[in-house]
Amino acid sequence: MIYLDNAATTQVSEKAVRAMLPYMNCKYGNPSSIYELAEHSKHAIEHARKQVAQVIGAKEKEIYFTSGGSESDNWALMAVMLDPKAKGRHLITSKIEHPAILKTCSYLEERGIDVTYLDIDEQGFIRLEQLERAIRPDTACISIMTANNEIGTIQPIYEIGQIAKRHKLIFHTDAVQAFGHIPISVKECNIHLLSASAHKLHGPKGVGCLYVQEGLELSPLIRGGGQESEKRAGTENVPGIVGFGVAAEEARKHMFENSRATMRLRNYLMKRILWEIPYVRINGSTKMRLPNNVNFSFQFINGESLLILLDSEGICASAASACHTGSAKPSHVLMALGLPEELAYASLRLTLSADNTKEEMDMAIERIKENVEKLREMSPDFADFSCEQGKNGLSYK
Repeated sequence: MIYLDNAATTQVSEKAVRAMLPYMNCKYGNPSSIYELAEHSKHAIEHARKQVAQVIGAKEKEIYFTSGGSESDNWALMAVMLDPKAKGRHLITSKIEHPAILKTCSYLEERGIDVTYLDIDEQGFIRLEQLERAIRPDTACISIMTANNEIGTIQPIYEIGQIAKRHKLIFHTDAVQAFGHIPISVKECNIHLLSASAHKLHGPKGVGCLYVQEGLELSPLIRGGGQESEKRAGTENVPGIVGFGVAAEEARKHMFENSRATMRLRNYLMKRILWEIPYVRINGSTKMRLPNNVNFSFQFINGESLLILLDSEGICASAASACHTGSAKPSHVLMALGLPEELAYASLRLTLSADNTKEEMDMAIERIKENVEKLREMSPDFADFSCEQGKNGLSYK
């Protein structure tokens, strides 16, 4: 198997697994209890909180553990926008956010919140001048993702934070794809709220966090017990939190070497695909993108058919976000780029990890080439196009 879908989820690291195991059997105490067995769990949670906080330059007490990125996104937007003391009832976001943001925005709109959805340019960036123009006296919050989960484009988070600071607005960023992969400083970027998830950086599924800047009061999304400083009720997922902490620490320590390794492989993959397969384009920025992400559109094929063929040969990839798998609609991200539907349906997202090898890239490239050619041979549109090109003497490059 060649696994190239790390934006969907990652393999849990051996170090994280080893750290988690004791909290599944011998150190199983409930951290809310007062005996020694429970103290082991309590200390483990606080140590993990420190490990996670260090990735983004936060204080330990600013990290609240959640069930993952979706919960963190929901909590951030709902707590800010439904707060009776909020500055206003206007929220600014973008058209390419994760469904956890976009569906929460729809929920808020049903409750009287006004939401502005910013357009993006052809590389997937929001336009800062459009963001400035969208701000109104009743704007309370800006929520823009750090990096897109489909096309990998990294937004100008520092500049967005400065705009939020000038206008005294709360700035939330969904950093699920970026956390642990690229440097983020919540202080330098004036970030008030940040969402992250463990399973995107070789931690376990079902655990994430919300960074909440000190001094910002949020009402709980889940009410009940006094866990997480009475902000997120429910018995803590101790093994998951421990695994998150270890994965976060590993990601922080090895961020630059992992980025270099994945970027080198990604660039090799991109170069060969672009040179060796006709009628293909890269979606997203070629410079300001996540080091492990590449998104192609192959004209005259169906992306889902390509995925099925690749899967039959042991290659795991995706056409869009894992949250969109099975949807009959084209990717909202690719449509926002301005792609025609046929190209949006013809996409392939490959997301690498430092565990991948050049040999795997070579094998994947050959399988992609063969299967794209096979699908095009069955496409009447491609046959017609090829005939026209031949008649006109046009090159396919």
